[in-house]
Amino acid sequence: MLRSLFIGLTCALVGCSHAASELVVYSARNEQYIKPLFDAYTKETGTQIKFITDKEGVLMQRIKAEGVNTPADMLMTVDAGNLWEAAKEDLLRPIVSPALHANIPAPLRDPAGEWFGLSVRARTIFYNTQKVKPTDLSTYEDLGDAKWKGRLCLRTSKKVYNQSLVAMLIAEHGEAKTEQIVKSWIANLATDVFPDDTKMLEAIAAGQCDVGIANTYYYGRLMAKSPSMPVGIFWANQNANGVHVNVSGAGITKHAKHAAEAQKLLEWLSSPKAQNLYADVDMEFPANPNVKPSATVASWGAFKSNPLNVAKAGELQASAVKLMDRVGYK
Repeated sequence: MLRSLFIGLTCALVGCSHAASELVVYSARNEQYIKPLFDAYTKETGTQIKFITDKEGVLMQRIKAEGVNTPADMLMTVDAGNLWEAAKEDLLRPIVSPALHANIPAPLRDPAGEWFGLSVRARTIFYNTQKVKPTDLSTYEDLGDAKWKGRLCLRTSKKVYNQSLVAMLIAEHGEAKTEQIVKSWIANLATDVFPDDTKMLEAIAAGQCDVGIANTYYYGRLMAKSPSMPVGIFWANQNANGVHVNVSGAGITKHAKHAAEAQKLLEWLSSPKAQNLYADVDMEFPANPNVKPSATVASWGAFKSNPLNVAKAGELQASAVKLMDRVGYK
């Protein structure tokens, strides 16, 4: 009893790091993508992981409402815009980790160290292989050229993926030029915008439009179901700054009860042993450059990615949303 009292007093004075028998993760990634990872981690370390899945906005509001009493040790979500928002709302804590800095390239992590990308998705150009030649294609900006009049399909501006793309264009070109680019896209639309990338890719295959912009994993899922669909992938802006990439990733919550253990999990997720488990299940690219993508993803070919830090997708998201509203991008 005296020993327990001594330890308790010592912890109160200097702080102690308690090993977690259970970590709690709030995840905007669906269960089928994260459960195999967490099962593997539990098998390797003995640490149990309880996870709660929901939309990113709901999870962030929940962490904010729970405050210091939140059970969440980690927030896992998709898109750098969402990760940036979580940091801006003071929901995450800075992490000092040589392992994470070694495993995750600087453009794929928060400059302040509050979140780290764990998988990469490219938002690039797709085309109908029966109606368009790859040599016809070049850049995102070129999709506003008159030759694509009545031939372009886009997903709605209401989803974060296109907001992030436009934010990155603002970072690259400035607001005035980006407004001209997006306005030229709207002028070339073949039909109303689509609620999701899958429906847009299906419209390209059906000949409703000839070209469009989507995340790579939607293409992978679709081709896995219907490999004969006449849709091809084209890496945008390869002779310019490179294709727009984004991440899914995670950070440790500000009031995590098991921050040290949560950091171990995050470091493990960035390691070669976990990266394929994390990325391959949803046909994404590993964020760790030392890990090769799955054979399916690798078959799409190598590409140059834009070197801008993906945090810009969050920093300029409000400007992107206002810009898209101004030009009538619904």
